[in-house]
Amino acid sequence: MYEFISGNIIELTPANLIIENGGVGYFVNISLNTYSLLSGKTSSVVFMHQVVREDAHMLFGFADKTERELFRQLITVSGIGANTARVMLSSLSPDEIRKAILTGNIEVLKGVKGIGLKSAQRIIVDLRDKLGKTTEKEEIFAASDNTFREESLSALIMLGFPKNSVEKVINQLLATGDTGSVEDLIKKALKKL
Repeated sequence: MYEFISGNIIELTPANLIIENGGVGYFVNISLNTYSLLSGKTSSVVFMHQVVREDAHMLFGFADKTERELFRQLITVSGIGANTARVMLSSLSPDEIRKAILTGNIEVLKGVKGIGLKSAQRIIVDLRDKLGKTTEKEEIFAASDNTFREESLSALIMLGFPKNSVEKVINQLLATGDTGSVEDLIKKALKKL
């Protein structure tokens, strides 16, 4: 299985690209989303997914790992093949697909060519929990001040302040990004509570 191919973009169309690495040109199927991200570039790293069938070996390429991960999740759904997943990623952005799945918006998914009512329902049922867990993890690790937040929260709650108020103030302070230490964060929060 290929992880990525780094090389010169020889040819780029909305449906595929040819990327040269080590004297070999690789024909890679891409989505419109990847096409727009790679447009104007002469070289790039393309994250790969290989599909091996009886009659063909195909490479699907993505400009970033998050789009590839969503593609891989989509093809786990019964009835959604690699080409249908690529059409979905060409019709909607990865964020739009995630949002439609998490909110159960069948109409958005049905707007994609080749996706009917049953397929849209199956995608939502199969992927809602998986995508929900992924976004929760991303949110937890996205906050670099997570330990500051937890320590400050517990200290202020022990001082007798209501949890909801404390969380709101701490989140506002962390969003500004001007906190130096846990002590600074607590002092600033005390002024606002």
